[in-house]
Amino acid sequence: MKESIFKSFVKYVSLNILGMLGLSCYILADTFFVSKALGATGVAALNFSISIYSIIHGSGLMIGIGGATRYSILKSQKDDKKANIIFTTCIKLGIVTGIIFVIIGVFGSKSLALLFGADITTLQLTRTYMATILCFAPFFIMNNILLAFVRNDNNPKLSMIAMLTGSFSNIILDYIFMFPLGMGMFGAAFATGLAPIISIGIISIHFIKGKNNFSFIKCRVRWSIICDVISLGLAAFISEVSSAVVLITFNLVILGLQGNIGVASYGIVANIALVGISIFTGIAQGIQPLVSQGYGLGQHRVLKKVVVYALITSLSIAALIYFTVFIKADQIIGMFNSEQNLNITRIANIGLRIYFLGFFFAGININMAMYLSATERTKEAFIISIARGCVIIVPMVLLLSNLLNMSGVWLAFVLTEGVVTIMMIIMSCSKKNKMISNYL
Repeated sequence: MKESIFKSFVKYVSLNILGMLGLSCYILADTFFVSKALGATGVAALNFSISIYSIIHGSGLMIGIGGATRYSILKSQKDDKKANIIFTTCIKLGIVTGIIFVIIGVFGSKSLALLFGADITTLQLTRTYMATILCFAPFFIMNNILLAFVRNDNNPKLSMIAMLTGSFSNIILDYIFMFPLGMGMFGAAFATGLAPIISIGIISIHFIKGKNNFSFIKCRVRWSIICDVISLGLAAFISEVSSAVVLITFNLVILGLQGNIGVASYGIVANIALVGISIFTGIAQGIQPLVSQGYGLGQHRVLKKVVVYALITSLSIAALIYFTVFIKADQIIGMFNSEQNLNITRIANIGLRIYFLGFFFAGININMAMYLSATERTKEAFIISIARGCVIIVPMVLLLSNLLNMSGVWLAFVLTEGVVTIMMIIMSCSKKNKMISNYL
């Protein structure tokens, strides 16, 4: 049984890490090509824009993971009809949410750009990227929903292939649109917007070949189901939206300390960090089907094994990432600093070495939030997600930036993740909270 659990863990987690790495390249590829085509101003504008992508992505993850979690539990209990109702409700909810984002993109992109920190130098580039990404929101959201359901429908390999195909097409289209065609910032956003459409095309193979054990059916939308889906996926949404809140807060603080050069430096650090966070998210999404199924069947031993494997894997990967970043910081920064600006190199170098220490705690926090959501412990998952997302980190960065300037900005992430890990340990060891401690 031990080998069976471990084999399933390796299968689901490895495929999801690969897929999430590909997904993280959506923005990383934009950062690379924008830095080459538009320099520090373009990178700063992109960094002001990324927050809106995080919010869209988080909405898709909330609906997808929340719905797929309930779907997996229902399928393990042989309740196929309710499982189909869950899928249908998620599709309808995704369409409505996507349309709302499109309306915001058409009428409110300039206001959003200003709100997120863009100034006269970066406003036009920021607005262009935001408006384009918002108009593709329905596809981003639908892609996340379908990926989650197909992954939970015993086809994690196809989900991984779809994510990687979308990501690699984004890289190729980024180059074509920005250089041979000279489409600038719009080209970068347009390439990113086409990526989920390509991914959806790949994921549709699951339906074309008739491998799907769920289907869209005629049913009424019930608020109770919507609330259930949202509650189960809320931790994922909070995690992504919190990234947007943190990004906006950091941008505004850094803008006051170092101007657009500082924001460009943070853009490099933050976008590289996206790759690391995507690995931890890949582990978390990989264990979700296993945890949900084990929970639905009451297999407590399986739950314990899976969460232990996840935490060991996260810590090992954090150590590998930090070692790589520490010894290769200059080379990594150079890839995104086309103008070879010495101030950007100096600021980003220090940032990478401090900021990435937080990965040792972030992996634990992301996986535990997903674990708690997958076992219907939405309250605890929400506490962990909201604490690391904004409740602690926002006041932390405001305080430390006043005391330590840029070093305080970088250190805020590390201390926040560390504090949340301590909170999680206290929660798990508390005799009053047996719901968690029974599984750890």
